[in-house]
Amino acid sequence: MAMASTATAAQDGAERADTRSRIVGAAAALLRSGGPAAVTTRGVAEAAGVQAPTIYRLFGDKDGLLDAVAEHVMRAFVAAKADVVDAARASDVDPLDDLRAGWRAQVEFGLANPDVFRMLSEPARVVDSPAARLGKEILEARIHRVAATGRLRVTERRAVALVQAGGVGVITTLLATPPEDRDPDLADAVLEAVLAQILTDGPTAAPSSPTDGARGAAVAVRAVAPQLEMLSPGERALLVEWLDRAIDAL
Repeated sequence: MAMASTATAAQDGAERADTRSRIVGAAAALLRSGGPAAVTTRGVAEAAGVQAPTIYRLFGDKDGLLDAVAEHVMRAFVAAKADVVDAARASDVDPLDDLRAGWRAQVEFGLANPDVFRMLSEPARVVDSPAARLGKEILEARIHRVAATGRLRVTERRAVALVQAGGVGVITTLLATPPEDRDPDLADAVLEAVLAQILTDGPTAAPSSPTDGARGAAVAVRAVAPQLEMLSPGERALLVEWLDRAIDAL
């Protein structure tokens, strides 16, 4: 009896997941074609081949459904980004080139999915979004690779925040501008402005000042300090603390 109950529960779970997937897929298609106003309970139910009460049972209300749709679309994009980052890490792709490619992909995604971007730009949704958190982790990985080359003049945390703020700002500005009036070079110009704030002249070039050179070196060591296994955990923690203090002071 126990085995039969387990099998039945598993089948019910699979059917529920399939129904949920069909509803989210139908809602995502309506969102892309007509925006949030097109995602009505009746329209989604008809497109997914379910009864309206099923949507309420699985998602609570329209906002819950929209949250699930935004998460679904963003998760697919983030998964693709993760694959790109893994490939770049395993190859000899320059970390800065990888960061630029990630920026451009993010801008393209925002412009191609304006409603999803707007929903996931709301602070309350970002905080609760696993896809948004994973997206930030991917950006952190890209920034970390740049830091390890000695090219960051700021902490990794600040660099991530500046890139995020610049990206959200430029996408918001472009979406608020009629397509025919958009500056095609704006996104690249904003990226270059952000890079000017976070990068040194590079590990092989003469730094603009002794301070820049020392800061870049400190940030590079800080990037690898947690992996220095020849040091004890306490020594690594102390080294990180010293480097953070030095970076802040430089």
